[in-house]
Amino acid sequence: MPVSEKDETRVYALNLFDVADRAEYLAYSRRSAGEVAAHGGRVVALGRFRESVTGDVEPRRVLILVEWESKAAFDSYRCDPALADLHPHREKGSSAYVWHLYDRLDDLRPLFDV
Repeated sequence: MPVSEKDETRVYALNLFDVADRAEYLAYSRRSAGEVAAHGGRVVALGRFRESVTGDVEPRRVLILVEWESKAAFDSYRCDPALADLHPHREKGSSAYVWHLYDRLDDLRPLFDV
């Protein structure tokens, strides 16, 4: 299947979650940073919830923002059979997980092109 131009652009994965099981999430985080990098990802930001300013979204305690070389790179991390034992630690160690992908933009003009 040919890779589209959109698939070759950088994407950002927004991870928002609460820690449900400390030991499980630590097992995930000890290994995940190296695996993310090996699959073309780079952690851009880590954050702890401070306060809700506006909006009706239930806050999550943790934020991780990862820049991926492409959607294919993200998919290679998420679907790599060699990591089948890793992802369950994330799933068991977290709750209320939000994992959204955003295309990289150089400016906001594409949002207004109709």
